[in-house]
Amino acid sequence: MITEEITNPAPAYNPEPFNWDSTSNKGAGEYSAEERTKMEQQYDQTLSAVVEHDIVDGKVVSISSKDVLINIGYKSDGLVALTEFRHMPDIKVGDKVEVYVETQEDKNGQLILSHKKARALKSWDRVNASLEGDEIIQGFVKCRTKGGLIVDVFGIEAFLPGSQIDVKPIRDYDQFVGKTMEFKVVKINNEFKNVVVSHKVLIEEELEQQKAEIMKKLEKGQVLEGTVKNITSYGVFMDLGGVDGLLHITDISWGRITHPEEVLKLDQKINVVILDFDDEKKRIALGLKQLTPHPWTQLSTDLNVGDKVKGKVVVIADYGAFVEIAPGVEGLIHVSEMSWSQHLRSPHEFLKVGDEIEAVVLTLDREERKMSLGLKQLKADPWIDVATKYPVGSKHTATVKNFQNFGVFVELEEGIDGLVHISDLSWSKKIKHPSEFTKVGEKMDVVVLEVDPENRRLSLGHKQLEENPWDVFESIFTVDSVHEGTVLKIGEKGASVALSYGVEAFAPSKHMVKEDGKMLKADEKAEFKVIEFSKDQRKIVVSHSRIHEEVSQQTRVAEGSAKASEREEGVKAVKKVKENQEKTTLGDLSVLSNLKTSMEAAEKKKSDSAE
Repeated sequence: MITEEITNPAPAYNPEPFNWDSTSNKGAGEYSAEERTKMEQQYDQTLSAVVEHDIVDGKVVSISSKDVLINIGYKSDGLVALTEFRHMPDIKVGDKVEVYVETQEDKNGQLILSHKKARALKSWDRVNASLEGDEIIQGFVKCRTKGGLIVDVFGIEAFLPGSQIDVKPIRDYDQFVGKTMEFKVVKINNEFKNVVVSHKVLIEEELEQQKAEIMKKLEKGQVLEGTVKNITSYGVFMDLGGVDGLLHITDISWGRITHPEEVLKLDQKINVVILDFDDEKKRIALGLKQLTPHPWTQLSTDLNVGDKVKGKVVVIADYGAFVEIAPGVEGLIHVSEMSWSQHLRSPHEFLKVGDEIEAVVLTLDREERKMSLGLKQLKADPWIDVATKYPVGSKHTATVKNFQNFGVFVELEEGIDGLVHISDLSWSKKIKHPSEFTKVGEKMDVVVLEVDPENRRLSLGHKQLEENPWDVFESIFTVDSVHEGTVLKIGEKGASVALSYGVEAFAPSKHMVKEDGKMLKADEKAEFKVIEFSKDQRKIVVSHSRIHEEVSQQTRVAEGSAKASEREEGVKAVKKVKENQEKTTLGDLSVLSNLKTSMEAAEKKKSDSAE
């Protein structure tokens, strides 16, 4: 049955087309051609001439959760996405808006409009006009970006720098996102399509008016309430309700502070007094400590010279330390009042900033607000019985504190210093500077040589702990004695020579010449002859040249003696001959003549044989 029905379907239904022009249609009125044309003209007049891609004004008809229905006077209304009106959060039915006609009819017969494109096409003209006319415009803050915010202005994304949001520093940019604010266009780059806006200029314009009014009412000594706006290392900037003032760090507290953050915090409200102001530069100097009495006026009248006080070290200088015994009340401990020692040292050796100490009032001037304190006065003066405690000849162990070219300053105990002269360091070594012998901080054994309690001086010695070796050297290094030595150091005038027993001698340059005429060199060993010895001056002068010079001289003397002896014998022979000549006779002369002839003949014969 079902198969038969499918295979034999019913014939198709083909209705006749509807004739709109037929006057016999049910429900249609009867109009003449003239009447119909007139009615069409009237209907066309009720519709706007809409051209695609034009910008027209429209009226909001209704608002849904997603779209806004807008009537532009066309045969149908258009839809615009609600998101395009984010800059108009208060949009309502009846508002007039600009829209861009994208298409008169889409595939669904719908009129498509865009408010965003309409704004974009006209935005640059509006932006440039607002910059030229210095107009105030509205914009919607879309989001946060690096260094500021992005603002929708006439459909253009403009940049709002963080420094242009408000006159005071803004720490949280997110609080402005999603808000509609007023701005002024401050910069346009048409090439890169960049727009910079500012909200700060609007506030500044208003503040300038407020400042002018406030400055007229300002007076020195006036107390105002202010808010901490900014904190720097040198002071605090206060907002006085439209005008700024500077509270310098020195005017925050009577006491010493290293940074204003120790006392004040951002956004804190405090009362300040106007110290000074400049109408032209609009600068206002403020004070906080001036609202309280000066601490010196509150200082106890019972405080007198000689009293002990407690305080805190707040500053240390080269010459001493400042101690705060009350906020705003300080006293100076000079370095000379820190120790009974006559040798001045650095205050840093005794105190450091932050120390809680006790001191004695030495001077007090309430009018000048000055006070001097002493630290050493808390202890007994050790110099009173120094002669008893450190008699001449007593031996002690001291600490090296300082060097001078002429000696070493050592400390026997706190407050008792002494000097070891450079000549009293060693019997045998020649020391040019004390640093060659010892170091600061090292222990040194000393013996007291001289005590002067009145001038607070102690003369000390180190070499006196041993017997004077020069008493022994006097018998060893006698003049003309010869010793082996090593050349240590060669200078312009001579060289130092190391002899036995750790003794150093001096050899003048002319006494450094060797037998071959060359000079002795450093580290070279040779024999030296003592030519000068001084026990008092601990001085030995030696010569190497003198050794070979004296040998040569002895040789010359011996040769001279031999020649002198020969000459003396010759003289005697001649004298004898002369004496004999007086006794010579003619016979003797003939004998001599014959002898001479025979000798000459023998000599000639010998010569011929040799040839």
